Amino acid sequence: MEGVVHFHPRTRGGVPLPAVPTPLSRPTADAPVGLPPRIPVRRRAPHATGFWFVAVSFAVLMAFGTAPTPLWPLYGARDHFGATTVTVAYASMVVGAAAAFLGLGHLSDRLGRRRIVVPALLVGIVASVVLIVWPDLPGLIAGRILNGVGLGLMASTATTYLHDLHHEARPDRTGSALPGIVATAANLGGLAAGPLVAGAAAEWLPAPLITAQAIFTLAMALCLALVLCTPETVDRELPAAEPPERFVLRPGGRRTFGAAGALGAFAFAILGLISSLGASVLHGPLHTDSRFVVGLAAFLMFGSAAAAQLVLGRLPLPRVLTVGAVVFPVGLVLCAVALYHPALWLYLVAVSLSGAGSGLLFKGGVDRAGSVAEPASRAGVLAVFFVVAYLGMGLPSVLFSIALRHFAVQTAMIGFATVLSCGAVASVAVALRGGARGAGELPA
Repeated sequence: MEGVVHFHPRTRGGVPLPAVPTPLSRPTADAPVGLPPRIPVRRRAPHATGFWFVAVSFAVLMAFGTAPTPLWPLYGARDHFGATTVTVAYASMVVGAAAAFLGLGHLSDRLGRRRIVVPALLVGIVASVVLIVWPDLPGLIAGRILNGVGLGLMASTATTYLHDLHHEARPDRTGSALPGIVATAANLGGLAAGPLVAGAAAEWLPAPLITAQAIFTLAMALCLALVLCTPETVDRELPAAEPPERFVLRPGGRRTFGAAGALGAFAFAILGLISSLGASVLHGPLHTDSRFVVGLAAFLMFGSAAAAQLVLGRLPLPRVLTVGAVVFPVGLVLCAVALYHPALWLYLVAVSLSGAGSGLLFKGGVDRAGSVAEPASRAGVLAVFFVVAYLGMGLPSVLFSIALRHFAVQTAMIGFATVLSCGAVASVAVALRGGARGAGELPA
């Protein structure tokens, strides 16, 4: 047994490195020569099992981010604030997420994937506890900021972690689409599930503001235990490489990146609007007070975004963007029509189409942004892209709430739909033109 060696998988920045033989054991004075000493080993789940542990944790934390969608009227009644304050409280999550993306998201390449996902879940649990024990507007905003920090840490790390774990479990399946599909389902599927769970809790369970948070607190605590059993995929013992520049574009890539960022912002704008002001829209023209229906509308929107990416995501990028540029405005127009001629079924169809279009536009934006990034700074470029997209999720909703002070919701929706539709179509045109010019030098 003295000559037995163990090949430990080593990665740096998500890229597997050649296996380096390390002695499994060394004889000591207290151990007989030729026999390994008894060394306590902390048990970990297999990589294949850890893959699903991380996927579930990713979905749960994303769900926690959108859970307040049907609860905003209850928070407003409790703390005596209106639509503008709702959107500010919602947008405070964007601030936390942006800070995590820019300042902390890259750390998993050095510290390890699990060492970032675990703090993300811990921050999420703290955020939930803050929302329970601090029942005032400052507590709501503080909890949402912490929520955003946890969400940003998770979103910037979990996708890479899933790819790492799948590679370790199935090294013979290089290039498998499974990690990307699962990451998309966990990300947008989690965002879809949050409002539905919270809406059901608010509709049928007592003390909904506490009950809904308690449900997610327990779920995140369970996920924390699962992730702690998941193996790490980054070897911290490797010599640290010189840190690359975080934001470097290929020559001539600025316009394409600008168009990609705009696509992310426009796509997320409708998601943010329905997540923050969906209850107000349903309560006004559609005369619907059901919190479950509010959650259902958000569920259909985010779920359609995930479904569109999974079903059409393998089409060539120009076709994905073209379909998105058609479906997205159609959904927005139907939203306005559903408010002028109140029909709940039409509104649900409209938000579903808007979500599907936004999912395709967002996927196109991610692909375009990644294609113009220098390989060594791709993670940094995508972090900036996500920050722009999340700003699109927050700022337009605040502007929409201000417009409601001066215009009817139907008029505000027409203006909102017009700006987003024109902006999305123009951004698609620029992104496709930039992709066509660089087709010979940019990666697909």
